[in-house]
Amino acid sequence: MPVSIGTVLLVLCLLQIKHMFADYFLQTPKMLAGRGEYFHLGRAQHAGVHVIGSAAIFLLVGAPIGFVLIMAVLEWVVHFNIDFGKACYSDKKGLQPNQPAFWRAAGLDQALHHLTYIAMTWAWVEFAH
Repeated sequence: MPVSIGTVLLVLCLLQIKHMFADYFLQTPKMLAGRGEYFHLGRAQHAGVHVIGSAAIFLLVGAPIGFVLIMAVLEWVVHFNIDFGKACYSDKKGLQPNQPAFWRAAGLDQALHHLTYIAMTWAWVEFAH
C-alpha cells in the first residue's frame, strides 16, 4: 500500500522537531567545545543524539530494523561531517554572531541537515514502507 502524503509530512515534521531539540536543547558544553578538531568526542555524541531521535521516529512509523540501522549509520556520518565543515569554516574565518557570515554559515549548516531529512524520508518511502 502506498504511503500517504500525510504520513510523509508527519515523518518530516517529527524529524524537524527532533532536530530542534537535538541541536538547540540537548547539546552539552562538551558537544559545543573544540569542534574544529575532526576526531571530537562531543561532536560524535551530538550526532548520536540525532541518530537516536531519528531511529525512534522511523521505528514509530514501522520501518524495519535493518533500514533503521542503515539510516543511523548514514545520518551519523553525514551529521558529523556537516557540523565539522561548519566548525572549520567558522573557526578559520573567526566568525562571531555579530557577523553576517556567521549566520550564512549557520543557515547553510541547517539547510544541509534539513535536506538530509528529506533524503531520509524519501528513502523510507522508497525502501522501508
